[in-house]
Amino acid sequence: MLVEIFPDYETLSERAYELVATLIRRKPNCVLGFATGSTPLGLYRRLVEGYRRGELDFSKVVTFNLDEYVGLPPSHPQSYHHFMWENLFQHININPSNVHLPNGMVDDIEAHCDWYEEQI
Repeated sequence: MLVEIFPDYETLSERAYELVATLIRRKPNCVLGFATGSTPLGLYRRLVEGYRRGELDFSKVVTFNLDEYVGLPPSHPQSYHHFMWENLFQHININPSNVHLPNGMVDDIEAHCDWYEEQI
Protein backbone atom coordinates (compact mmCIF):
# COMPACT_ATOMS: atom_id res chain seq x y z
CA MET A 1 0.00 0.00 0.00
CA LEU A 2 1.24 3.44 -0.93
CA VAL A 3 1.17 6.02 1.86
CA GLU A 4 1.75 9.65 0.95
CA ILE A 5 2.36 12.42 3.47
CA PHE A 6 1.70 16.04 2.53
CA PRO A 7 2.93 19.27 4.07
CA ASP A 8 -0.53 20.87 4.10
CA TYR A 9 -4.18 20.52 3.18
CA GLU A 10 -3.87 22.31 -0.16
CA THR A 11 -1.14 19.95 -1.36
CA LEU A 12 -3.20 16.97 -0.22
CA SER A 13 -6.28 18.28 -2.04
CA GLU A 14 -4.29 18.87 -5.22
CA ARG A 15 -2.87 15.33 -5.13
CA ALA A 16 -6.35 13.88 -4.55
CA TYR A 17 -7.58 15.88 -7.55
CA GLU A 18 -4.75 14.56 -9.73
CA LEU A 19 -5.60 10.97 -8.82
CA VAL A 20 -9.36 11.31 -9.33
CA ALA A 21 -9.01 13.37 -12.52
CA THR A 22 -6.61 10.82 -14.00
CA LEU A 23 -9.06 8.01 -13.24
CA ILE A 24 -12.00 9.90 -14.80
CA ARG A 25 -9.98 10.58 -17.97
CA ARG A 26 -8.79 6.98 -18.27
CA LYS A 27 -12.12 5.40 -17.39
CA PRO A 28 -15.04 7.81 -18.04
CA ASN A 29 -17.55 5.38 -16.50
CA CYS A 30 -15.58 4.87 -13.30
CA VAL A 31 -17.28 4.38 -9.95
CA LEU A 32 -16.23 6.80 -7.21
CA GLY A 33 -16.87 6.63 -3.49
CA PHE A 34 -17.39 10.01 -1.85
CA ALA A 35 -17.30 11.17 1.75
CA THR A 36 -18.77 14.27 3.34
CA GLY A 37 -17.53 16.76 5.90
CA SER A 38 -14.78 19.32 5.60
CA THR A 39 -11.92 17.00 4.61
CA PRO A 40 -12.93 16.37 0.96
CA LEU A 41 -14.07 19.95 0.24
CA GLY A 42 -10.71 20.90 -1.28
CA LEU A 43 -10.99 17.95 -3.66
CA TYR A 44 -14.58 18.81 -4.54
CA ARG A 45 -13.65 22.43 -5.29
CA ARG A 46 -10.87 21.26 -7.58
CA LEU A 47 -13.16 18.79 -9.36
CA VAL A 48 -15.64 21.61 -10.04
CA GLU A 49 -12.81 23.83 -11.30
CA GLY A 50 -11.53 21.03 -13.55
CA TYR A 51 -15.01 20.60 -15.01
CA ARG A 52 -15.39 24.35 -15.58
CA ARG A 53 -12.03 24.44 -17.38
CA GLY A 54 -13.24 21.64 -19.66
CA GLU A 55 -10.73 19.15 -18.29
CA LEU A 56 -13.26 16.69 -16.85
CA ASP A 57 -16.46 15.08 -18.07
CA PHE A 58 -18.64 13.53 -15.36
CA SER A 59 -21.48 12.44 -17.65
CA LYS A 60 -20.68 8.72 -17.28
CA VAL A 61 -19.20 8.74 -13.78
CA VAL A 62 -21.10 6.80 -11.11
CA THR A 63 -20.86 7.79 -7.44
CA PHE A 64 -21.70 6.21 -4.12
CA ASN A 65 -21.62 8.13 -0.88
CA LEU A 66 -20.57 6.55 2.37
CA ASP A 67 -23.27 7.68 4.73
CA GLU A 68 -26.39 9.67 5.55
CA TYR A 69 -28.18 10.76 8.70
CA VAL A 70 -31.15 8.60 9.67
CA GLY A 71 -34.34 10.64 9.80
CA LEU A 72 -33.20 13.59 7.69
CA PRO A 73 -34.89 14.06 4.32
CA PRO A 74 -32.57 14.72 1.36
CA SER A 75 -33.72 18.33 1.22
CA HIS A 76 -32.68 19.07 4.81
CA PRO A 77 -29.72 21.51 4.88
CA GLN A 78 -27.77 19.19 7.22
CA SER A 79 -28.27 16.03 5.16
CA TYR A 80 -25.34 14.58 3.28
CA HIS A 81 -27.51 14.49 0.17
CA HIS A 82 -27.87 18.26 0.39
CA PHE A 83 -24.16 18.66 1.20
CA MET A 84 -23.07 16.74 -1.90
CA TRP A 85 -25.39 18.61 -4.26
CA GLU A 86 -24.37 21.97 -2.80
CA ASN A 87 -20.64 21.27 -2.90
CA LEU A 88 -20.20 19.12 -5.99
CA PHE A 89 -23.01 17.56 -7.99
CA GLN A 90 -24.96 20.69 -8.98
CA HIS A 91 -21.76 22.22 -10.35
CA ILE A 92 -20.77 19.39 -12.72
CA ASN A 93 -22.42 17.48 -15.56
CA ILE A 94 -23.08 14.29 -13.62
CA ASN A 95 -26.17 12.29 -14.53
CA PRO A 96 -28.43 12.39 -11.44
CA SER A 97 -29.31 8.72 -11.97
CA ASN A 98 -25.61 7.90 -11.48
CA VAL A 99 -25.53 9.56 -8.04
CA HIS A 100 -26.19 7.20 -5.13
CA LEU A 101 -26.58 8.18 -1.50
CA PRO A 102 -28.02 6.11 1.32
CA ASN A 103 -31.64 6.92 2.12
CA GLY A 104 -31.97 7.96 5.74
CA MET A 105 -35.77 8.00 5.53
CA VAL A 106 -36.46 4.31 4.92
CA ASP A 107 -38.34 2.25 7.50
CA ASP A 108 -35.97 -0.72 7.45
CA ILE A 109 -32.46 0.70 7.69
CA GLU A 110 -30.75 -2.69 7.85
CA ALA A 111 -32.46 -3.93 4.68
CA HIS A 112 -31.62 -0.66 2.94
CA CYS A 113 -27.97 -1.00 3.94
CA ASP A 114 -27.89 -4.54 2.55
CA TRP A 115 -29.47 -3.30 -0.70
CA TYR A 116 -27.06 -0.35 -0.91
CA GLU A 117 -24.08 -2.66 -0.45
CA GLU A 118 -25.34 -4.81 -3.34
CA GLN A 119 -25.58 -1.72 -5.56
CA ILE A 120 -21.95 -0.85 -4.91
